Amino acid sequence: MLEAYTFTVYGKPQGKARPRFNRKTGITYTPGATISYEALVQGAFISQNTAHQILTGPVRVTITAFYQVPKSWSQKKKDRALSGLIAPTTKPDADNIAKIICDALNGLAFKDDAQVVILEVVKKYTDQGDHVTVTVVDVPDWEA
Repeated sequence: MLEAYTFTVYGKPQGKARPRFNRKTGITYTPGATISYEALVQGAFISQNTAHQILTGPVRVTITAFYQVPKSWSQKKKDRALSGLIAPTTKPDADNIAKIICDALNGLAFKDDAQVVILEVVKKYTDQGDHVTVTVVDVPDWEA
């Protein structure tokens, strides 16, 4: 039987920030916003998938980042955005969203994000507030 986990991370979608370098100490570090968002992703996964097991084979990850339609837009433009005719082309980039989500799920949903053989990231507008939905499904080798 295929295992599948779905969860929602509430709040503005974030992307993985590049590591920073402290010139004084010579130490490379991960920015605090990245650490906080990864913890938010992990908390959402654990609270919404209480009986989870770490997947060990190939997985498919589907990420949908929802952005609140700007209040300043006309009703006509809002309607077009909500129907999918206008897509958010704002930061963060889709690949950085995928990176922060997959890194946060390492050792939690799957052993390592190297197991991700199918990855889909979609950015959409919503009237339900900023959030990200994530689905992780194990994939039989023959489907990969």
